[in-house]
Amino acid sequence: MAFVSKKDEAYREYALNASPTKVLISSCAPLALYQALQSIFKILDAMMASHIGSDAASAVACLNQITQMITALGTGLAIGGSIKISEAYGKGDYELVRKQVGAVYSLAVIVGLAIVGVLIPFAESFLGWLKTDPELIKAGAGYFRVEILTVVVTFFNTVYIAIERSRGHAKKILVLNLIIILVKLALSALFVYVLDEGVTMIAVATLIGQLGIMGYAFVTMPRDDGAFRFSFREINLGGKIILPILNLAYPVSAEKVLFSAGKVTVNSMSGEYGPTTVGALGISNNIGGLTTSWHMGFTNGASPLISQNRGAGKYRRTLQIYFRLLVINVLIGLAGIILVSLTLPYLANFFAQSKNQFDPAFRDTIVSIHQWEMLGYITLGINSATLALLLGYGYTKLTLLLNVARVFAFRVPVLWFFQNYTNVGVEAVGMTMMISNICVGLSAVAVTIPVVIKILKKAKAEEAAAPAQK
Repeated sequence: MAFVSKKDEAYREYALNASPTKVLISSCAPLALYQALQSIFKILDAMMASHIGSDAASAVACLNQITQMITALGTGLAIGGSIKISEAYGKGDYELVRKQVGAVYSLAVIVGLAIVGVLIPFAESFLGWLKTDPELIKAGAGYFRVEILTVVVTFFNTVYIAIERSRGHAKKILVLNLIIILVKLALSALFVYVLDEGVTMIAVATLIGQLGIMGYAFVTMPRDDGAFRFSFREINLGGKIILPILNLAYPVSAEKVLFSAGKVTVNSMSGEYGPTTVGALGISNNIGGLTTSWHMGFTNGASPLISQNRGAGKYRRTLQIYFRLLVINVLIGLAGIILVSLTLPYLANFFAQSKNQFDPAFRDTIVSIHQWEMLGYITLGINSATLALLLGYGYTKLTLLLNVARVFAFRVPVLWFFQNYTNVGVEAVGMTMMISNICVGLSAVAVTIPVVIKILKKAKAEEAAAPAQK
């Protein structure tokens, strides 16, 4: 019979009973800081690619969207598994936690290996099928192959981090990932600035960093105490264990695959303004990540908190966490708009420098896109908070609806309209991003209202039943 360690039990009590604001900040702030640092390092990665040349920067920006589309399968498993594990953890069903931990790890490895077996041999054909610019395929095919290898490792690592997050190990995640990111950044700098290698070696540096996390996980998981320990002998892939996980995972995976596929489509459409526009859009997204990464960190920390409290029957408390998260995300978005509006030209200058020459046209393209895109920071924060609530309650089909609408209802058709019925130039890409990000925030509000009403009804029903049970 599985048991829980004193440390895990103490965190469970803290998550269920301490001040919602205190729990939210202490559990989410380290994750938000990690996401922000990761966003900064992504920008540094893009700067290194820009140092090689604008074609390399465009190849990395384009191919990253494609690999994110593939990685989304592992992310879906991690989120679906995390929801069920957090729910069982909140209930105190530690035997179920142990079984779910083993099942999620196993599924991640199986899916990852299947993807590598299919995509490594047919990389160029796959990229061509996605209508990737032939010049970008030529510049980045080797990079893409290494990234696919990284996907297998990332699948496993994403699950590991999601499980650690469910236990409240936010500081551990921050420290571990910060070390790995610094190693990866140092290797990238060595390959690009010292050895004068191409973009493929940037991908190799990422793979080495991810292998570091996997190595640490392999060493520590079997030695863990209590319900979260992993053991090959206890892997259970029976329907009662994996079907509830897969039922939550497939909408999340579909959402993220379709969202990334939509971004790939937008990249392809943006190529109408020239191949460097794709790189400028990718860099604009990276600049936006300086703000939205904080939203993502708080969402990643809040959704398991909501699941744990839901599992314990504390429905009203889940709403307290959600509304506090909503305020925090709006303030983050407002601060982001102010800071980026003051620094955007200077940020863009960094990316327009390749080796010994400066590309003012590339800088201007970045600015013309992001000056519009950043106006959606606040509504993206609202959407992010809503996703935390929906994921915490297992409403993954609603998260699928929101993010698919964000791309295929509010982004692709809007850009198509600009390109076919207006004379707006490259700014149309930024305006499209702004419109889609504002519309998804407003849609999130519309989706949340009936969900909140349903949760309040459930809370009142539980509170009414409590005296009768006594």
